[in-house]
Amino acid sequence: MQREQVETVLGKIRPLLMRDGGDVELIGVKDGTVQVKLTGACGGCPMSTLTLKMGIERILRQEIPEIKEVVAVAPGEEDIAD
Repeated sequence: MQREQVETVLGKIRPLLMRDGGDVELIGVKDGTVQVKLTGACGGCPMSTLTLKMGIERILRQEIPEIKEVVAVAPGEEDIAD
């Protein structure tokens, strides 16, 4: 799984998030884990966990079966290097 594959799928998801004032930023991909940062309205939304797991993770795993998990990170916690 490559970063470019994940970016392509996130590009399909992004308009849905932007419609609600949010966005997602890819931080890194390592060993089947995709690390993202929710930004804009998504960053502080109480529904962000649901958006992450039932939206972003579900779609990414459908498109790229090698993905094991999608996790959100807070600013400054980015630690996965590609």
